[in-house]
Amino acid sequence: MSPTAEPADLPRHRFTIIAATMAGMFMQMLDTTVANVALPHMRATLAATQETITWVLTSYIIASVVAMPLTGWLVDRYGTKRVLITSVALFTLASILCGAAQNLPSMVLFRIIQGLAGAMLAPISQTVLLDLSRPDERPRMMTVFTQVLLIAPLVGPIVGAYITDSFSWRWTFYLNVPVGLGCIAVLAIYMPRSPTNPRPFDLVGWGLVAIAVSALQLTIDRGYSQDWFESGEIVTYAVVCICATWMAVVHMALAPEPLFPRAIVADRNFVLALILASFIALMVYSTVAMLPTLFQSVFGYPVVRSGILMIPRGVGMLVCATLFGKTIGRGNPRVMVPIGLFIVGVSLVMMTGWSPEMPVSHIIAASLLQGMGLFFTMLPLNLLTYATLPSHLRTDATSLNNLIRNLSSSVGIAGSTVLLANSVQVNHAEMGASLHLGNIPADLAQSVAALGQAGQVPLEIADGIVNQQAAMMGYLNNFALLSIVCFAFIPLVFLTRSVRRTDDEPLEPMIDGH
Repeated sequence: MSPTAEPADLPRHRFTIIAATMAGMFMQMLDTTVANVALPHMRATLAATQETITWVLTSYIIASVVAMPLTGWLVDRYGTKRVLITSVALFTLASILCGAAQNLPSMVLFRIIQGLAGAMLAPISQTVLLDLSRPDERPRMMTVFTQVLLIAPLVGPIVGAYITDSFSWRWTFYLNVPVGLGCIAVLAIYMPRSPTNPRPFDLVGWGLVAIAVSALQLTIDRGYSQDWFESGEIVTYAVVCICATWMAVVHMALAPEPLFPRAIVADRNFVLALILASFIALMVYSTVAMLPTLFQSVFGYPVVRSGILMIPRGVGMLVCATLFGKTIGRGNPRVMVPIGLFIVGVSLVMMTGWSPEMPVSHIIAASLLQGMGLFFTMLPLNLLTYATLPSHLRTDATSLNNLIRNLSSSVGIAGSTVLLANSVQVNHAEMGASLHLGNIPADLAQSVAALGQAGQVPLEIADGIVNQQAAMMGYLNNFALLSIVCFAFIPLVFLTRSVRRTDDEPLEPMIDGH
């Protein structure tokens, strides 16, 4: 059997297995954002401060990025079924413990366990989708994976807000219990055992990668609150990240059995697709992070309406999946991905024309278009990523892909926050400099003399308008920058290798020129 050959028969209950796997992944992806809105309530219950409560989020993220590189080795050593069920079981148990936590140290400990267990669900789920589908089914399977990947973090804050307001923040964790137990039961009954291929564990490589990604995540998470490189703490994290990254790269190049097989990074398609996927994750998650704040703080929309306006992006993807899901796999990814990036770029250009006074239909139109563009970008890109990789490298490749994507999303959120803050500050200074008594439609001196401090209301109103306009311009500048970078990345797609398609197999990799 060639390295890329597929199994002749597939499990009878494979769609049941896939549904349970994706439910577990949805549960884990939901938890990346569902707890965010509950932090103020947790702070009061756990007797934490405004700064220390953020470790509830930071500990989970760091544990996830540290554990994710272990996925390939664990699957080879113990098999997909055993690792997947164990991950879901530990994640469910950790969710129960998080819901029952009585103080901050115990909550952080349980969130670390939750992050360690949940880190493997996304890469293993993607591997399961690829392994339990025929080549002609993979476009639809990757559509499902992409939908869960994007929709779960979007609905997380909405679900978290509703549960916290209606019940208690503890139920944001207890919600995972029935889902987890159902997944465990289905996988235990229907999922077949996969062959194992034990290999030596690269402890040094994993340790260096763990230190590098942890230092990077700490730099990102704490940079804004610590004034970035004005803080010795952040400088230390950055230096550690750079040194550990360099040592990890050297070690991976020289070690006889590295943590990630060198054949993965020797595949040109995988490396180029990984770069593109990193940018897309950066762009998508930075946009997703900015929009709720824009809708609530600048447009003045309530929380529920802001959440609803995040849905059209997923609707755009779903519409395209319904119309083109069966045929997109027969298209050339090197053509489809540039089309998708162009559509996403156009949607970002449309977003640069937003204003607080515009109708909601403009938001819906741009979001729908962006969802369509993401469908034509992410789905063919997923297929292109693994098109020339042998099947036995998939788990390692998916774990590396998900690790880089998670780090890119964190960088995107942090970067957009910094750029937004700087842009708002500059815009406010420029517009504030032109605001003086002569162009305020009120006699401020007479108002103060007659009404005291209340007479400064006209100036406060003017300052509020300046703040709103400065923030709006900051968001528009970010959208413009993302659109430029989106268009700039299009030529990178054409550096990937061509893939051959046939009538029976829509996407067939060309290995070694054969």
